[in-house]
Amino acid sequence: MYHRFDEKKYPSTNIQLDVFKEQIDIIENSGIDFIHPENFEKSLSENKKSRKVLLTVDDGLLSFYKNAWPILKEKKIPFILFVNTREVGAFNYMNWDQIIELQKFNFVEIGNHSHSHEYLVDESSEVIKKDIQKSIEIFETKLGKNSKFFSYPFGEYSIEFKKIIKDLGFKYAFGQHSGVIDETKDLWELPRFPINEKYGEINRFKTLMKTLPFKYRKIYPEDKYLLQSKNPPVVKIEFYENIQNLEIISCFSNEGNKWRNSNISFLENNLLEIKIAEKFVGERGRINCSLRETDGFWRWLGIQYVVSEK
Repeated sequence: MYHRFDEKKYPSTNIQLDVFKEQIDIIENSGIDFIHPENFEKSLSENKKSRKVLLTVDDGLLSFYKNAWPILKEKKIPFILFVNTREVGAFNYMNWDQIIELQKFNFVEIGNHSHSHEYLVDESSEVIKKDIQKSIEIFETKLGKNSKFFSYPFGEYSIEFKKIIKDLGFKYAFGQHSGVIDETKDLWELPRFPINEKYGEINRFKTLMKTLPFKYRKIYPEDKYLLQSKNPPVVKIEFYENIQNLEIISCFSNEGNKWRNSNISFLENNLLEIKIAEKFVGERGRINCSLRETDGFWRWLGIQYVVSEK
């Protein structure tokens, strides 16, 4: 997941263009296929052992159009551009003519990223639904159709938010928790690796290209919107059977606003408990679990909780 390209003033959401070009080269030279959005769900069930990447870009910023789009256009690399409709045409954002230009290419998907891009997860169901319905209406007016792909603003969602997105007809929805998608993942709670100046450094990117999915049945608590009365949460992961060497899994969390090695234990063979000792502080609580495989590959699973002020 990308946002800005060659906008060095915003390192937390920016990637330098020469680094982006090198990342594309790494993908191409590693025998990894780019997924066409039209074939997204099919790619999860077929050729499961082949390595694939789906490129996504959030917000529709002008630096994407000026700097990254020419590269993707020349190479005909498929991607999803997630657009929040309120900002289209505003300063530093793409306008509708530019978005319509991209839509004409059959390897481009214009995805829905809400209307306002506010912290919708903190709002009532009525406010969330009204905002998304407005974005759908604008998509249908400007582009002739709404997308089946949705990206949660700031990657933040709750059970109720997720239900609204499903009820409004979206088939897929993406967060910003890190991880690898496979056929076991909830299609309205899909992970992505955010790429920026800090987390897009080339050596780390090469490591990301060697991540594998963790197959799990369920994560508890299921709701990723965390009330203070339930902070810290009692986190459990129910994995699928036959994951080799699961007993050597390691997890880290940012509890107490400091990354640390988590205290973990297995309650049953495939049920892992992550003991969070301190409250998550700030807006988000994060947990990352990994398991080293052979040949430098890693299984990776990220969890993100939105920490409520209430």
